[in-house]
Amino acid sequence: MKLPAFREIRQRFDAPFVEDITGTAEGEVARMIEETGLRAGSTVAVATGSRGIGNIATIVKSVVAALAKAGLKPFVVPAMGSHGGATSEGQRRVLENYGIHEAATGCPIRSDIEPASLGETADGLPVYLDRNALDADHIVVVNRVKPHTDFKGSVGSGLMKMLAIGLGKQKGASYYHGAVFEYGFEHMITTVSQHVLEHAPVTFGLAIIENAYDQTAHLIGVPAGVLQQEERRLFQEAQRLMPRLPSDDIDILIVDEMGKNISGTGMDTNIIGRRMQNFETEPANPRILRIVVRDLTPESEGNAVGIGLADFTTRRLVDKINHRYTYVNSITGMSPQKSRIPVFLDTDREVIEAAFSTIGMKPPGEGRAVRIRNTLSLGRVEVSEALSDELADREDIEITDRRGPLEFDEQGTLAALPG
Repeated sequence: MKLPAFREIRQRFDAPFVEDITGTAEGEVARMIEETGLRAGSTVAVATGSRGIGNIATIVKSVVAALAKAGLKPFVVPAMGSHGGATSEGQRRVLENYGIHEAATGCPIRSDIEPASLGETADGLPVYLDRNALDADHIVVVNRVKPHTDFKGSVGSGLMKMLAIGLGKQKGASYYHGAVFEYGFEHMITTVSQHVLEHAPVTFGLAIIENAYDQTAHLIGVPAGVLQQEERRLFQEAQRLMPRLPSDDIDILIVDEMGKNISGTGMDTNIIGRRMQNFETEPANPRILRIVVRDLTPESEGNAVGIGLADFTTRRLVDKINHRYTYVNSITGMSPQKSRIPVFLDTDREVIEAAFSTIGMKPPGEGRAVRIRNTLSLGRVEVSEALSDELADREDIEITDRRGPLEFDEQGTLAALPG
């Protein structure tokens, strides 16, 4: 099959960034300590999750250091719902894979998958919270604020979701995802997190916003008393800084890697335009006919939730799937459809040619195709020549001199993207 030649393009996004991660994080924590009146000698649970957030190990280490400097006694707790196979040790290992461990942070990691009960919301929803966090004098949540992959609203994935679902462990996450069918995601996150704020010792959060290049754009301390209002404001900035594909009309999207460290659904649904969620309509844009996913990141530890969003994949990826981790996560999230295994073939060449054979009457050489490393890395991508011609006059796009066919080795493996 004659596949199209590809051109490298560079997308220009508005991208503020934090130059001094450590200094900014420590400064925000020091500001929060002063504003909230934390006293030396108090224990502080620092909650962090399972997402591949840029600089997360440095940020958590800086939070711990600032707390310790003030005479507080910090420790880290995993706030990741059912991830890590819904086991205490599995969640500890997820943190270790991100460089968050006792030697690096300088404080204990306390992981317990069994949560404590924290009563009920006004709607009658039971509320669960990490036992170690609840036993602490203070709770500090550290998370990225960004649009959620399962729903569209005035909040998304962030501090509130971590309070409601992440710290609720597998028991809470499973119940709340089920409650979404009746109450809706935004209502559930808002009411459960409000209950946690009122009945648990949450003191402040550190909100992380990333730019389109997966860099830390903002680090902002948020007192518990204004957490919900402030997160809604920060969410608007996170939406503004989101990256996007270079076109809304694509025949083939080739994704080199998916994984839990990239998105909760392996690929960010806001980027690929496929949500596949029972209670939500599909995004209007982008419109992608076929999605090919080539590999699964090592950090995912075999959790391939989101593979069902693709149309084609490789045997290489399928062989890496830890079915227990994947199915626990997808069943907890009430979205087994996202764990369906699509058509898979032995090599990259076979998979990509098969995808191009299903785009209708259009010859493969005229296909509108985009190749990306993952849905977090959209600054530098490759597009087929048919698409690059349409992008030539865009001020936000630079078409580089790199041009050529997709390069496969003798085993049919596609060469890695440069850079």
